[in-house]
Amino acid sequence: MTTTNNLSGVAALLEVMRRLRDPSGGCPWDLKQTMTSLIPYTIEEAYEVAAAITEGDVADIKDELGDLLFQVVFYAQLSEESAQFSFDDVAQQTADKLIRRHPHVFGDSTTQTDEEIKAQWEQIKAEERANKGGQDSVFHGIPDNLPSILMALKLQKRAANVGFDWDTIAPVLAKIREEIEEVEAELACKERDQQALEAEIGDVLFAVVNLARHAQVNPEHALRRTNLKFKQRFQAIEKRLNISKQRPEDLSLEELEAHWQAVKSESS
Repeated sequence: MTTTNNLSGVAALLEVMRRLRDPSGGCPWDLKQTMTSLIPYTIEEAYEVAAAITEGDVADIKDELGDLLFQVVFYAQLSEESAQFSFDDVAQQTADKLIRRHPHVFGDSTTQTDEEIKAQWEQIKAEERANKGGQDSVFHGIPDNLPSILMALKLQKRAANVGFDWDTIAPVLAKIREEIEEVEAELACKERDQQALEAEIGDVLFAVVNLARHAQVNPEHALRRTNLKFKQRFQAIEKRLNISKQRPEDLSLEELEAHWQAVKSESS
């Protein structure tokens, strides 16, 4: 006996969700969940999608996208039970918003270049925020609990939209050098102020995010790629050492560096 009554795709998933939340026969764990309790799982699933895409495994990407979609369906089911909105309402509102934000596709706008489209998108979003009311800052609507890199990027973009930005990349690079010098100065103090050092290193990170933005590089993607590269190279060192029954902690830094350079040349 099928649980979806021969339904398929989204309809089948929605029916499965309803069964899981059925008070008389549903899953005890699913019945306990609230929108708040699901937040950690949603964040985790989003990162797992990103990891699968970075790895490039199509089967994993499909699987992780399904897990993330299930999170959306779960939230919609909880809201439908409290008569707030349904999954279809979410889908329709998103479709309407995309149509509104793409007048060059669905309307009569003649915008064509990437720069024009981006400026038009930001202008429409700004108008939407203003129409919601209560906008007393260019940063209105940015969630306080965003990951730090994404938060930095969004703050910089909003400030840039009102003209607080450099026109060229040279001063962006100069700012990074300036911030690094301030870190060096803090490190050189006889009595280190750990809070001041943290603030200076934070300034360096913020400036590097700004460089990524000006270079049209997504800083989250860039760092994720570097993290993966570091992990793979160090695991390659571990594999080399395992052959000779050695462990990384048994070697000196110089010896580990020699292995690192060997692995690096092999992978380049």
